[in-house]
Amino acid sequence: MTDLLSTEDYRAIAAGLSFPTQAFIDGAFRPALSGRNFATTNPATGEALAEIAACDAQDVDLAVAAARAAFEDGRWSRLHPGERKEVLLRLAALMQEHARELAVLESLDAGKTIFDCETVDVPETIHVIKWHAELIDKIYDQVSPASDNHIAMVVREPVGVVGLVLPWNFPLLMLAWKIGPALASGCSVVMKPAGETTLTALRVAELAAEAGLPAGVLNIVTGSGREVGEPLGRHADVDMVSFTGSTATGRRFLSYSADSNLKEVVLELGGKNPCIVLDDAEDLDAVAAHVVNGAFWNMGQNCSAASRLIVQRGIRDRLLEKVRAEAATWLVGDPLDPANRVGPLVSKAHFDKVSSYLDAAKSETVL
Repeated sequence: MTDLLSTEDYRAIAAGLSFPTQAFIDGAFRPALSGRNFATTNPATGEALAEIAACDAQDVDLAVAAARAAFEDGRWSRLHPGERKEVLLRLAALMQEHARELAVLESLDAGKTIFDCETVDVPETIHVIKWHAELIDKIYDQVSPASDNHIAMVVREPVGVVGLVLPWNFPLLMLAWKIGPALASGCSVVMKPAGETTLTALRVAELAAEAGLPAGVLNIVTGSGREVGEPLGRHADVDMVSFTGSTATGRRFLSYSADSNLKEVVLELGGKNPCIVLDDAEDLDAVAAHVVNGAFWNMGQNCSAASRLIVQRGIRDRLLEKVRAEAATWLVGDPLDPANRVGPLVSKAHFDKVSSYLDAAKSETVL
């Protein structure tokens, strides 16, 4: 397990950070063609961290053109699998070298606790990149049974230019889940991080270039869903889109595909997950720990969060007592304090949404 620092140490690291602020297109940082910017803020303090390039369809066109050129000339898509593997392993090594910086950057930008960033998000992100890197030269294609004068082969090929649209709840982890398989297979990528959480994606792009990823293979276009996400979803030269986020927006990506080039669409959308506990549960302490972790981990900002607790009446009171005791151990406060397990919600808009659910719950009748 990562050795955690003191709050003062983390604050000192934060004070020394320089924030990437421009889109990363064709191997270089660039301002938005419009010249516009938007502020990214620290959810814990409300203070602006940086002004980020507010890209639009023009920048998406530029990034897609760079990704297409990189894919077609084979600088990455036709590189020997072992060479792609070495580049991604170098990226993982650089991320490990800068792991603490990435953890603090993620905490500042997303409001995630440094405890989670140091012990879960950053280590798992690096692991995912390594895993896909190691897989590159270990996937074997197949020859299917045929007659003596025929040969039939199953051959896996990169799909082409892939649009990746990230959520704000796990900026680094979702980045790794998406670029890991896309880059390992030889695709070129145009990525849109969430508007609330852009900083770590831009830093990873910088590290990827340092690792030797060719220009144009990984492009980061920053901005809003309307200005960047929709043009990416509708772009006729994007072969596939992977989106993680709300169900309503996921539906729109299917429409964008239907209205354009019928690109492949992979969706990971919201959930509503019950935790069901019956009278024969033997270890209510363990159940309570799982319930609280499922509900409060990452401030409950998780599509697999345990958002409903359904308990058989015979153990309801005992379990709720244990849940209250367990919840009391999850300290709330400054996300750069490693003792805290719960930090701020990602934005004022999300805070208001969650607060409305709490208000509704208080008005309901308890049976």
